Amino acid sequence: QVQLIESGGGLVQAGGSLRLSCAASGRTFSTYAMAWFRQAPGKEREFVSRISGSGGITQYADSVKGRFTISRDNTKNTVWLQMNSLKPEDTAVYSCAAGTAAWPISRNPNSYEYWGQGTQVTVSS
Repeated sequence: QVQLIESGGGLVQAGGSLRLSCAASGRTFSTYAMAWFRQAPGKEREFVSRISGSGGITQYADSVKGRFTISRDNTKNTVWLQMNSLKPEDTAVYSCAAGTAAWPISRNPNSYEYWGQGTQVTVSS
């Protein structure tokens, strides 16, 4: 069982930056692939980024590639999402997720067993 708690969301102007954190409970954090998803009002949940258990492999949605960076520290049971050059279309609730499936774990949200409660990111124009 893993509990995930996100933090770091907020209101930022276009072009600004935010850093999201996801703190996980449990002793086996390094065995989980971690991912960030987002969901804007009236839209389906969307894959943003994922990182392997060791942190050695990362992947991004095309819409955030070059602007967002995912990282993790298994000694701190934490994964981060550094978001730079934010755009109004990045506005959404961002959630972190943990999955036990072998890498490369799917980008499909259904492949992740554990979810945080989400944190709101709002980018003003």
